[in-house]
Amino acid sequence: MFGISDYGAFVAAVTVFLLIPGPGNLALITSTGKGGVRAGMAACFGVIAADQVLMWLAVAGVAAVLAAYPAAFHAVQWIGAAYLAWLGYRLLTAKPGDAPPIQIQPRQYFRQGALITLMNPKAIVFYMAFFPMFVDPAHHQGLLTFGVMAATMAFITFIYSAIVVTLTRLLADRLRANPVVVKWLEKTAGVFLIGFGLKLASN
Repeated sequence: MFGISDYGAFVAAVTVFLLIPGPGNLALITSTGKGGVRAGMAACFGVIAADQVLMWLAVAGVAAVLAAYPAAFHAVQWIGAAYLAWLGYRLLTAKPGDAPPIQIQPRQYFRQGALITLMNPKAIVFYMAFFPMFVDPAHHQGLLTFGVMAATMAFITFIYSAIVVTLTRLLADRLRANPVVVKWLEKTAGVFLIGFGLKLASN
């Protein structure tokens, strides 16, 4: 189908990829908890935009360059690890009365979602190694094949993110009346972000 070796398997793989716990999911949840549906969807579109950038860079050959020069990939890992740890530190050390560690303006949530995705080696590995497996060399149709794959990924990511944002919003409305729980969740998110950063740095 459109030069994709197994479209059904590709859809399933993308879905599983999204379900794996990681910084992208945490960005959606944190954004929605702090800024509501608007902020959560802004982060969603940031993730989608970054996915498209990574995919088309892979198409352009950046994946091959990173494979040929492992130092470049390790540099991306360290930059991503530092960024995630910095976000986690700000959440973890925030005190009552301080300005929000992460601003609520949707345009900043868009940037946060995009940066976390761009700096996430898990996403980069997907485009370097996993994504090319679904391109059928015998029936490849050039930009049409990649365009269909890009549109499919954007659509699945949007649906998945909308579900995550909706569920998070419903829970946030119930928890908002309990500031102790909200603060505990914020600290927990900080710990997880630092943990993600340390894990990426140690790979």
